[in-house]
Amino acid sequence: MKKAANIAVAAVFLIFIGAFFVLQFAIPDREFSEQENRYLQETPEFSFRALFDGSFTSKFETYTTDQFPFRDHWITMKARCELLSGKKENNGAYYCGDTILADYENPGRDDIDRRVDYVNALAEKIDAPVYFGLIPGPTMINASLLPKNAPTDDQQTVLDWAYHRSRAAANIDLASALGAHKDEYIYYRTDHHWTSLGAYYGYTAICEAMGLTPSPLSAYDRQTVSEDFCGTTWSSSGFTWVPPDTIETFVPDDGTASITLFNGREQLATPLYDTSYLAKKDKYSMFLGGNAPLRSIETGHDGPSLLIVRDSYSDSLAPFLLEHFSRIDLVDLRYYASSLSAYIAQNGFDAVLVLYSVPNFTTDLNLFLLSL
Repeated sequence: MKKAANIAVAAVFLIFIGAFFVLQFAIPDREFSEQENRYLQETPEFSFRALFDGSFTSKFETYTTDQFPFRDHWITMKARCELLSGKKENNGAYYCGDTILADYENPGRDDIDRRVDYVNALAEKIDAPVYFGLIPGPTMINASLLPKNAPTDDQQTVLDWAYHRSRAAANIDLASALGAHKDEYIYYRTDHHWTSLGAYYGYTAICEAMGLTPSPLSAYDRQTVSEDFCGTTWSSSGFTWVPPDTIETFVPDDGTASITLFNGREQLATPLYDTSYLAKKDKYSMFLGGNAPLRSIETGHDGPSLLIVRDSYSDSLAPFLLEHFSRIDLVDLRYYASSLSAYIAQNGFDAVLVLYSVPNFTTDLNLFLLSL
């Protein structure tokens, strides 16, 4: 009887494995995962050289994982199982009811020193004033939502030390501006970015540091453009039952701003809000069309010129700054490989803003370009 039961269990197991083996090759490969918002590994090309140097086996292992049948459903099931086991974390993200917060780990102090010194080097090299702003991530501002004893590091420590280390640039207190409105919808619940409302409060802090008068919130036409935005933390966490976010615009795209996208050698016109992205998974890219090495905005207003060295938080911030400047350029060092100081000298910018979220500032490997 026991032998028969063992045979039955083994048969079920073999059938299960066999079925997924067949499905692995029967189901067409997917190029892109909408849920995870990333490109998946497709069938690697075989060669004896790739086999012997290990690259083929490494890519094939990734391929079998990425193309595993019903992968999206298994990711969600794993997340549910983690919750049932008592854990509130999965894939570096914490489940906080209707909000997902990404884990954060502070770098060493020497690492922070080196990064801030790149900002100092830029400020000491150019004639224009340099402003330095670090944006706290949602895990800091919404720390009260985290599970009890969640082992995530304090971003305030990074902020305090970075501003202490900053000696040549003018620091911008964005944490206070955002913390004063922490009970409002200033960060997406499923993404690492601030909302348009959060970007507005960031804009007021920047204006205060630069001696500008911000427009009151009541001056803007607030419009909802999407109610089904599921962001990056939603994609990586597996907590796919968390309801989607709402995306708003405050500044109308009246056509007065002329925006040029510099993508390598190619120059293209791009809108302030590229609504074509609202039909895609990466809806946040509707702000200025997403990541690019360089964007130059002729605002149609009188005023000084501004260069922003930034991460993607500035995409939703830039529209608020248009009325204060005649020209705003945005440089993303992840994709921009030329001399920054030479570009500043060539274009004669009146001010430079170095603006990063704390998590991006402590992980971006390209900040050394500030000193070149």
